[in-house]
Amino acid sequence: AAGLWTVFTLGGVGSKASLQLEQCSPLASQSLLLLLIFSYFFISDNTAFSSSSPHAFQINFNSLYTALCEQQKSDQATLLLYMLLHQNSNVRTYVLARTDIENLV
Repeated sequence: AAGLWTVFTLGGVGSKASLQLEQCSPLASQSLLLLLIFSYFFISDNTAFSSSSPHAFQINFNSLYTALCEQQKSDQATLLLYMLLHQNSNVRTYVLARTDIENLV
């Protein structure tokens, strides 16, 4: 928990791209950090939530993929992509099915 709090409060201080993202759009930066927290604790294939649960939500993979491609210079975006690819087979399948995967690389 202490490491997660450090990431949340410092936000990747060593990265110039991270600092630029925070300066130009603090809401986007904080939203990205919130998504990192959600992906660490909740986003996986074997969650306890059922599809009829009122707390379940859907993510538009196309929008997520586009945003991650645009922000790959950010440490937080790279970490989010890494966690999603390793924890969620639906995201992994979607990314591998894309024909423009070189945008991510």
